[in-house]
Amino acid sequence: MVLRQVLLAASGSDRVESVVRNAGVVRALTGRYVAGDGPEDAASVAAGLVADGLLVTLDHLDGRARDSGRAARAVKDRLTLLDALARRGVAKGADLSLRLSSLGLGLDDDLARRNASRVCQAALDVGATVTVEAEEPAMAEAALRVHAALFDEHPATGVTVLSSLRRAEEHCSGLAAGRVRLRRGHADGPVAVTHRDAAAVDRSYVRCLKALMAGEGRPVVATHDRRLIEIASALAVLNEREGVEYEMSYGVRPAEQARLAALGTRVRVRVPYGADWYPHLARHLARRPANLALLARSLGRQRPRGSR
Repeated sequence: MVLRQVLLAASGSDRVESVVRNAGVVRALTGRYVAGDGPEDAASVAAGLVADGLLVTLDHLDGRARDSGRAARAVKDRLTLLDALARRGVAKGADLSLRLSSLGLGLDDDLARRNASRVCQAALDVGATVTVEAEEPAMAEAALRVHAALFDEHPATGVTVLSSLRRAEEHCSGLAAGRVRLRRGHADGPVAVTHRDAAAVDRSYVRCLKALMAGEGRPVVATHDRRLIEIASALAVLNEREGVEYEMSYGVRPAEQARLAALGTRVRVRVPYGADWYPHLARHLARRPANLALLARSLGRQRPRGSR
């Protein structure tokens, strides 16, 4: 737990980022978990995954928009990505994971909605879909309001719910008629908003699964936890549900992704890309500390300029 907290803190450290970005081993790690810096890189990786019988959702690792100009650039990037996917023939069935904070959520929520609507329409034009999300627990309620407005215009728009949120089950019950991606999230948000214990997050995930499977929508089970996957599969059978999707991250448990796909299961791979990969990598290391040995050996061989 202490190691995880240190890594999560490091994900926001400019000084640590500067050192890590210059580590030789880091490019190998980012290549494993991140598709590249730009839309063309992401589209290339997506094409390979689709050829292997997997579905994809593309996730641009950009930061929060501090002004309307940056939000507009985020929209442009998504439109460029959709064009790249269409040119490679893999836009149909693809999904864009849309971080609403990059489109203006928290700055101007109506601006975020308008920007997201542009992306949703462009996705519809090429046969893709969009799933909106808020990365921060404090923005979850605002993200749900934006999704509700988008859903009226674009019924195929999905939304992400984190089971770490105390109101997650309530949210899932209210969203059971749409497409809902259920993720665990982390037990490290404000105590009034999130669960503070990993076991509580898992119990919340199961309650959310029950609500979604009993509804008429399309659940997307986003987890790498085999126990939760097995519970979701059992609930799908009990509720006679078809078309349930399972989502996993690029580079994480690829053999399990292939195994599930071989069984005829709809498996979607979340493909992150973008130059702002450092916080994403640090969070991955926090969840998979075994990778630290490789990184530590590399960093140990590098001495900062001016060190003695």
